Amino acid sequence: MSPVSQPRKRRKEARPSELTAAALGLFVERGFAATRLEDIAARAGVSKGTLYLYFDSKEALFKAVIQEGVVPVIAENEAIAARHSGSSFDLLEKLLENWWQKIGQTDFAGIPKLMIAEARNFPEVAQFYYENVIRRAHALIGSALERGMASGEFRRMDVATTIDVIIAPILMLLIWRFSMACCQNHEGDSQLYLQIHMDLLRQGLRASQV
Repeated sequence: MSPVSQPRKRRKEARPSELTAAALGLFVERGFAATRLEDIAARAGVSKGTLYLYFDSKEALFKAVIQEGVVPVIAENEAIAARHSGSSFDLLEKLLENWWQKIGQTDFAGIPKLMIAEARNFPEVAQFYYENVIRRAHALIGSALERGMASGEFRRMDVATTIDVIIAPILMLLIWRFSMACCQNHEGDSQLYLQIHMDLLRQGLRASQV
């Protein structure tokens, strides 16, 4: 008689990443306020009690989602900027391309819409996102702009405002995808959108040739 097979035990160390993956999916689908911890636990295939072994609140779980998935990409871009030796526009392209590949084409792309919609209702979460993502991303873009202005590659502009103008079209692309895109009868070409954006930036940033 063959021995009775024992139930497979899930690796304890795998559970936090399973929980953050489940949380990300639900946050993007439902928003922060409408997502319940019990729903996250159910999607991850664990009990609510197990979830509390790792995260004591929904806010802590959201912060873990950002720390696990978004912050490492910011750190990658900081490393890219630190070792870059080419033109400043090439640096901007590298930063935006890496961000798009790692964030813009994943479920993390839904986070900006979530933050815009719910920041006022959850100021602690919004402040965490601002300090760990937005502030660092702005610093990267600003550094590339200042580098280009100092070298004469870019014309002189107000850096803080230019950062916003560079980021805004990409932010709108993501917000549209997770909102009004459902009303379109065709899927937009994000690569073409980004190519046009970069072409416009190339022309708009460069210093005038006398």
